[in-house]
Amino acid sequence: MSTIMNYGSTASPKDAVMEQIKQEAAIDQARRLIDKMNDLCFEKCVPSPGTSLSRKEEGCISMCMEKYIDTRNVVSRAWNQGVQRIQREHPTRAGALGKF
Repeated sequence: MSTIMNYGSTASPKDAVMEQIKQEAAIDQARRLIDKMNDLCFEKCVPSPGTSLSRKEEGCISMCMEKYIDTRNVVSRAWNQGVQRIQREHPTRAGALGKF
């Protein structure tokens, strides 16, 4: 685990802790995304698991993961654009939405 304090930085200890928390949350979110993607794609592409994957199963898993990531990126961008639009139009409501 990295240290919270960066002595060369002018950030306050609170800012350093908040940054650490944000980084750990991003890592956790990425890990959960990969786990979910693996589960969904494996279930879709490997009807009867054996000792190894066939080329067809490997190709299916690869394509499934690419599509999953692409779709998630599209949804994430659309969500963030919607949040930004709401923040511009209704600054007092925007804090309740957060970011995707």
